[in-house]
Amino acid sequence: MTSHSESHDRLTAELCLLAGKIILQSGGETHRVEDTMIRIAAAGGFPDSQSYVTPTGIIFAMGGSNPVTRFVRITDRSTDLSKVTLVNDVSRRIGVGDLTASEALARLKEIESARVVYPDWLQVVSAAIASGCFLIMFKGGWHDFFPAMLAGGAGFALLLILHRLVPIRFFAEFLSATVIGGLSILFARTGFGHELDLMIIGSVMPLVPGLLITNAVRDLMAGHLVSGLSKGAEALLTASAIGAGIAVMLSAWN
Repeated sequence: MTSHSESHDRLTAELCLLAGKIILQSGGETHRVEDTMIRIAAAGGFPDSQSYVTPTGIIFAMGGSNPVTRFVRITDRSTDLSKVTLVNDVSRRIGVGDLTASEALARLKEIESARVVYPDWLQVVSAAIASGCFLIMFKGGWHDFFPAMLAGGAGFALLLILHRLVPIRFFAEFLSATVIGGLSILFARTGFGHELDLMIIGSVMPLVPGLLITNAVRDLMAGHLVSGLSKGAEALLTASAIGAGIAVMLSAWN
């Protein structure tokens, strides 16, 4: 009986950690990670569980006859809200008893290994179209729509490539912004584009860390000060990289 209890405890802890890890790696908020883990643990018979989540790690502890404390390191974070939705669905089904712990763990492993993000080419095309639309939203002319599309698409494509090659995100974002600035200036100088400032603004919008800024504010409002400040600092670095890349190209061409 003791062996069975220990096995159940380990399974529940592994289930909670994997659910939290997937949500955090996929762009979920800190309080969502903690709430999901605590709900799953409560459904498994551990209502007094505790979790502490930061953008780079999760500490989770359960009480009971066999206390369990686990830690998992988060090294890679991206934006994949479809995985967050899938994990939330698994969490709800555990809560109402539709899934056993072993079935839920198998499902979470499938979600973790699945690549449900859109293919790179579609992301690039979407970023290009968004760049042109942002230019129009900022009251740019339709004659600059295609130049903004080309600059924004090229910059985002380079960002995807550099994220796989360069371990430091700042340099990948800086170089992508540099390419966007250079192409926008080239289009303006050759007459293909007209309003340089609006082309640059529209083209860099796909690089702006909107979700990161939103999560930072939500974490701060929820009282998660460490996570909120960390995400805010990361968003600030990204914004600095974008601004520095554009500034370098403007200085070089003037």
